Amino acid sequence: MKDIAALHGGLAPSEWIVRWSHLLVPGSTVLDVACGQGRHMQWFAGRGHAVMGVDRSTEAIEAASAFGRTLTADIESGPWPFAGQSFGAVVVTNYLWRPRMADIVAAVAPGGVLLYETFAAGNETVGKPSRPAFLLQPGELLAACQELRVVAYEDGFLAEPDRFVQRIAAVRAGSAASGAPERRLLRAN
Repeated sequence: MKDIAALHGGLAPSEWIVRWSHLLVPGSTVLDVACGQGRHMQWFAGRGHAVMGVDRSTEAIEAASAFGRTLTADIESGPWPFAGQSFGAVVVTNYLWRPRMADIVAAVAPGGVLLYETFAAGNETVGKPSRPAFLLQPGELLAACQELRVVAYEDGFLAEPDRFVQRIAAVRAGSAASGAPERRLLRAN
């Protein structure tokens, strides 16, 4: 079994994030929550987006700062540092802190996108994380995104490295005056 930490620590972006990144409006501001060394910040900055990363690790933030603005903050013990702010996209991978879920969803601006992927129940049978506090329960991510329009959702098993995940791509309704539904392509052109 491959080490998931090594996969997360590398600079290759998540396939889920890459697959759904076309949903972002060009030039969106992107918040990367628990950004680590900035692999997703690098991906979005390379596509012309203004990026902001937050992590509690000063070493990770130092590396991530090469790709955009960063903030060292412990969002589990301290206040949510983005209260009242919204972003064209919020990205979260391999991270779960339930008390911040509502803040994360609220940070998605009108017309913005939430791209979230993390470990799910069942992962305790194949590796870490294995504590229930760090594993989404069936449907939990869908429930957290009730106020958003879900474009894609998966809950299941992935191999190499073996892991159980939930992941979602969801958008907040924009302020379109016409009342027509927004057209969000399911595949990039």
